[in-house]
Amino acid sequence: MTSPAARFAALYAALTAAHEVGDYWAQQDADAVAKGKPGREGTAACLRHVAGYTATQAVAVAAVNRAFGLRLSLGRAAAGLALSAATHYVADRCAGRWADDSPDAPALVRLAHRAGHSPWLRNDPQAGPLMDQAWHKGWIALAAAVATGRH
Repeated sequence: MTSPAARFAALYAALTAAHEVGDYWAQQDADAVAKGKPGREGTAACLRHVAGYTATQAVAVAAVNRAFGLRLSLGRAAAGLALSAATHYVADRCAGRWADDSPDAPALVRLAHRAGHSPWLRNDPQAGPLMDQAWHKGWIALAAAVATGRH
């Protein structure tokens, strides 16, 4: 039987690799440009991206589960994927808006500014993408923990 720690490590690695593929290779350019726009256009683009992203992660979870005999629960795996998808959507609706500290900025962007990151977010064009990726990776760890919890 595989230990919980080994299941977690295998799943975190698979979800993280699938994150990179789903976030960059599988995402359509039009969705990448539009996903942070307000209104229906941005919402639809982000939902399309997150659907493809989540499908990519689901394939990775299934492959690792089978290849390594992790015996993951389907329900827990689905819950982990849902957590990853929902939190991915929240961050990606912020696309291109990380320097915006106005009251109508997305909640996650306002949180980053309240946490003291305004100077960095305004002055470094890489700050927003780095905050986005840090958010994703943190939630991926929690998604892996949910998915690999007790049988």
